[in-house]
Amino acid sequence: MRSSTPAARLAAPSEPLGFQDAANLLNERDFATVRELISNYAGIKLSTQKRNMVYNRLLRRLRACNTATFGEYLELVQRDNSGEREAFVNALTTNLTAFFREPHHFELLRAHAQARAARRGAALRCWSSACSTGEEAWSIAMILREADCPGEVLGTDIDTEVLQAAQAGVYRHERTSGLEIERLRRHFLRGTGANEGLVSMRPELRSMVKFGQLNLQSPAWPAQERFDVIFCRNVVIYFDREFQKKLLARLADLLVPGGLLMVGHSESFPAAHPGFRSCGRTAYERVSG
Repeated sequence: MRSSTPAARLAAPSEPLGFQDAANLLNERDFATVRELISNYAGIKLSTQKRNMVYNRLLRRLRACNTATFGEYLELVQRDNSGEREAFVNALTTNLTAFFREPHHFELLRAHAQARAARRGAALRCWSSACSTGEEAWSIAMILREADCPGEVLGTDIDTEVLQAAQAGVYRHERTSGLEIERLRRHFLRGTGANEGLVSMRPELRSMVKFGQLNLQSPAWPAQERFDVIFCRNVVIYFDREFQKKLLARLADLLVPGGLLMVGHSESFPAAHPGFRSCGRTAYERVSG
């Protein structure tokens, strides 16, 4: 697949950019190529309304690669030996997250963890399948620790840059401003000196959490033991209905009976699967079927 566009002056980083500017600089052919490539590489279905967003996110990559036009850059992305494909996907991946986002899911997780701890069962295995910069995975680990429930947490994402941040487990202090003082003291270390203004996850949490790259659209996932809880939130909205069904079937196979699936606040796709029943707001229990 090749793409070309006339040379055009790219806006300087400080210049305001309107939709018409993006439309002129990122032409129809190149925008169609972007939409096709991100669908092929990551399963993300970009609407035609995302042209301005695509321009702004890819502009930095054009400059980093010293390419003058979008057509030239997209040819680079498609070269097998360029190494730019990963950066292209990273640039177009949306990473909106926070500690304990959608708190009703974590209250349900707490009840599940407390029940497991009460009967002294095996470690509760949890998967944050689109973990972004790690706040979701670390929040899961905090709940398990607070419930005195042995647990293992896997965080995965397609974006290698956000995974590095997740693995580091170091955040600006303001990212934790909504957390209770006791929770901050129990789970975070406060930076001093050169690290003033930063907080870091405590070793007790780090021993519970592992991170790795995974493209949910990949035809083969690494072999895994089944999970007790899967968080798959605010990611399927980027996939078409056919792939949503395939993904749901794979998630069902990876959940133990009685396991929980948490989805995004506007997502209800598990309701169509006979193996799930609603057990709370955007939460589903794995049943036989």
